Amino acid sequence: MTNRKIKILCIGGSLRKGSYNRSLLETGLLMKSAQELCPEIAELEVFDRLGEFPLFNQDLEGDPPAVIKEFKAKIKAADAILFVTPEYNYSIPGFLKNAIDWASRPYTDSSFNDKPGAIMSASTGMLGGARAQYVLRQVCVQLNVHLLNRPEVFVADVAEKVQAGILSDTHTKEKIRELLDALCVWTMRLTKD
Repeated sequence: MTNRKIKILCIGGSLRKGSYNRSLLETGLLMKSAQELCPEIAELEVFDRLGEFPLFNQDLEGDPPAVIKEFKAKIKAADAILFVTPEYNYSIPGFLKNAIDWASRPYTDSSFNDKPGAIMSASTGMLGGARAQYVLRQVCVQLNVHLLNRPEVFVADVAEKVQAGILSDTHTKEKIRELLDALCVWTMRLTKD
């Protein structure tokens, strides 16, 4: 792994165009401030087609739609996974769970198996999506995703930290940088090649 960059696949948990979590992904990680936040040893890719997924149907898991095959291939090719999600009704959004179900099936061909991972969340509330993270952590146990325990990134009161779709809060940027640095270290520890 030392001869190539660590590939981190970012999976967003919101379909809304003006989503704060999408802003964290797109402006906080990938656009102007990407060099500032992402370690030089990593490259980030966002898979942003989850809204195209049909509802999971076990009858189709052996030959899923093309977009599902693409998603599974990107997860398998990634060295690590970064989930960025809001909280819906004390949990993760239904379409995110749907995508996870597609990518983890059939059971003998789970794309997530043995991947390092991390989670961050944002909310207009004061908990910053904490309950969604805890639900997603529980799901990741079944997926055999090895989640980073610290640092935890819960972006509370996110409406005050994202202006015109751009992350402007310095402290939040520092926490995201810490998370990405730690995810790279974690990935190198867990990856044998």
